[in-house]
Amino acid sequence: MHLVDTVAMLAVLQYVFFAVLVGRARVRYRIQAPAVSGNEHFERAYRVQMNTLELLIALLPALYAAARYWPATYVAGVGAVFLLGRLVYWRAYVRDPNGRSLGFALSILPVLVLVLGTLGAALAALRTAS
Repeated sequence: MHLVDTVAMLAVLQYVFFAVLVGRARVRYRIQAPAVSGNEHFERAYRVQMNTLELLIALLPALYAAARYWPATYVAGVGAVFLLGRLVYWRAYVRDPNGRSLGFALSILPVLVLVLGTLGAALAALRTAS
């Protein structure tokens, strides 16, 4: 379970890192809060942060629920793919938003694997309990 906790906290730290980048972009491109538009480069950094938050909300419960049914090393490995996917997404999106597909796929697929794997295991456990 330590590996799952580590991946979960790395995902939170990664999100914080993206938030820091948005703060730096605010200063660099002179975007006053609460504005979230006005410079394309700022908007790209902001969208990376927001998209990461949107997926993080799905990842964290899926990660911990999956760890109840599947070996922690497998669950942590799937979570690590998410982390890699977010890095690929960030690098691609700030360069050219049209190139974000691989990073997005490497982010959403681990979430879907965790959710569907957990759902399948939970339903199987319900069946055997009946």
